[in-house]
This record gives sequence, structure tokens and C-alpha cells, in this order.
Amino acid sequence: MRVLFVSLNFSPELTATGKYTGEMAEWLAARGHDVDAIAGMPHYPEWVVAPGYRGRGWHEERLRGVRILRTPHFVPRPGRVSAVGRVLMECSFTLASLRWWMPILLRRARYDVVIAVCPPMQDAVLPWIYGVLRRVPWVFHIQDFQVDAAVRLGMLRIGALGRLLFAVENFFVARASRVSTITPPMRERVLQKGGVATRSWLVPNWADVASVRPTARDNAFRRAHGWADAHTVVMYAGGMGAKQGLSIVVDVAERLRSRDDIRFVMVGTGADRPRLEEAARQRGLTNMLFLPVQPLERLGDMLGAGDIHLIVQRAEAADLVMPSKLTNILAAGRPCIATAEPGTGLHEVLTTNECGLAVAPEEPEPLAAAIAALSDDAHTRQRMGVRARQYAEENLDRDAILKRMELSLEQLCELPPRQPADAGVSS
Repeated sequence: MRVLFVSLNFSPELTATGKYTGEMAEWLAARGHDVDAIAGMPHYPEWVVAPGYRGRGWHEERLRGVRILRTPHFVPRPGRVSAVGRVLMECSFTLASLRWWMPILLRRARYDVVIAVCPPMQDAVLPWIYGVLRRVPWVFHIQDFQVDAAVRLGMLRIGALGRLLFAVENFFVARASRVSTITPPMRERVLQKGGVATRSWLVPNWADVASVRPTARDNAFRRAHGWADAHTVVMYAGGMGAKQGLSIVVDVAERLRSRDDIRFVMVGTGADRPRLEEAARQRGLTNMLFLPVQPLERLGDMLGAGDIHLIVQRAEAADLVMPSKLTNILAAGRPCIATAEPGTGLHEVLTTNECGLAVAPEEPEPLAAAIAALSDDAHTRQRMGVRARQYAEENLDRDAILKRMELSLEQLCELPPRQPADAGVSS
């Protein structure tokens, strides 16, 4: 297949949409498909264009078999990321990507399929036009219902702009050749927005279960930070933005400051991190440590060093996103505590499979109680960790998920499926 991805976020970003879109493209390229990507400049979660890309304009690069057509765009300043700033960034990317789209639209040779990744939903504009003009199927792959979340979180009002964005999103959902998303509740939301069940796919986010494996608790990462065997390390690792509502972790650390055996560790960056660090400093929380995003080669040891992992979301966004951090936590064989309501995909995964706990969002007392109880129960932590790894192996294997996606794409393009002899994935 000749496949074109359109995604503002892409490799080498290590988290969220950029991580999964890049890995999907690279996996297809490793299978022998011809894969291109129109992508923005790496900037997330720091909200700063990555070194090596600053000041650069449109250019091509090769990354693990994928030809990437880099597109310059506006990036809001860290700490000043607003709904308007995001819309400006996303629209600037779409407009600037015309540099690549004009020759693509005029070229005789066609792609077999185009995959537009949301967020941002504006990524669908030009794939839709291409599909109409060149009769090429296109897939609208939704990682996050961005407009719904922005409205629920108070980042965007239901005014003229909000109504317009909802209308545009529903338009693309209804007109895409296929709509794919990552959890059953999100697939239900697709149908509510005008999608058709027979044209919707479930493509869950995955874990690299071969690379991210359970490690010894007393590993190099833990020793490097001086955490003793008697310490329970409660870790949050991921983006620090408005969707997460991470102030609750500061509140819980304050409530549990008398527990000398519990250490809170926040790993990552984002628009909200400076405010969280300042809140912890003002409250004198010596039981709370902030660390930068860790290199990929340290991921396994970092996750293994945590005894309890936190997945924190605000209630308003819980059924609109599935935190990308969950997959690697499960693959690492560690239990987690999530702020999630019953009925959300996150709540169902943890409670049905007994690999973690779920408590009410935005309420510090239940979260503090759950952390204290699980900290005191090493046996339950171990049992949940075993269940977590088992779930990852059975449900989150990257190759199994992407082979199903590959088959669906080939059927959409009316191409013959690959022969069994070609079933292996090159590395």
C-alpha cells in the first residue's frame, strides 16, 4: 500500500498522539508499505520546538523507513497554552501543509489510503478534499475528542466558535471512509456524532510488550534517586496539562505528608507543570519530586521503580480520551490508581481485570485513602501487577493490533491480504 499520514504530532515525540501515530507509520513501513507523513515540528509536551527543528522551514526527512514532510507552524508559548492558541497552531499547520498538498493533489500517482489523525480535527480537511477529488479512501483516526474536552473543561465556550467546531467535526465523522478510535466508549461517541457502525473501527493504543517488561523493583532508576526498599514510590509520568487536573496530586501529597514511607514523583512536562511545582514549593512538600521527561531507554526502569502509578483525569474529559500512559504501565506489570467514573473505558479496564483501582475524579480524600491502603498492602500490589502484565500481553500487543489495522486498510483499499509467509514484522 501507499499510505499517507496527516498528523500535527509525530515522531520523535515520545508521548500521546505523536508517539502512537509515529509508531503506526513506522510499523507499516517495516512491513514493506510505502509510507509518507505530513507532520508538524516536534514540540509536545514541552510546547517548545525541539532542538534540531528550530528555525527550520518545510523539509523532508527519513525516520525508520517513513518519509516525513515537515511543516512549520505556530506554537503557543509554554504556560500560555489556551484554546485560541491551539486553534491558531492547528490552523497554521493545515495552511502551511498546502506546500505539500498542492503537488500531491496534482500528481498522477495516487496514495491508496490517507489517515488523518485527530487531534487536531483540522487534519481531516485536506484528506477529505483529496478523497473527493481523487477518489481515495481516507480514515479519520480519533485519539482524543478535542472539541468535546475543551468545552467540558471550560477551555472553550459554546459560542459561535464552539458550534462551528462541533459542526466541522461531525461533518468529517460522517464523511470519512472509515472512522477509527481507541476505546469502546469513544466508538459510541463516534456513532453519536454521525458515524456509522459498519464504517467504524476500534484500534486501541498498544504497548511494546517485548521491550517494556516487568523489572526488579530495586533497579538503577530507583537507586539513582535514593528511594529505599521501605519507600512506596507513587509515580505520575506523562503530560501535565489542563485535562489532567493534577492539582489533586499536590493536595494528596499534602494530606499524606506525615507518611515518611510514601514518596510522590511527577515525571514529565507540560503547560501546568510550573504551577504545580510552585504549589508544592509553597506548601513545603518535601515528599514530592519533579523529574523531566526520561529518555526512552530508561522507560522500563522508570516504570519499574514506581510501586503505584497514578492516572489522573478531570471528570469532564474521562470518557473522551484514554490516557496513553496506561499501556506502558500495564506492560511494566505495575498497579495503578486512576481517577475515573464507572462506565469509562479506563474504569472498566482497571476494575474488570483487577489490575488497579479507580476512585472518583477531583476528590482528594478517596485518592489519598486508596494510595495509603495500597501502600500498606504489598501483596495486593504484586497481584495487581501480575494481572496488569497479563492484560497487556493478551490485549495490548502492538503487532497483533497493527496487523488487524493493516488487514482493515487492505480491505478498504480492495487490495489482497498479505500471505501468511509475510506475517513477520521486521525491526
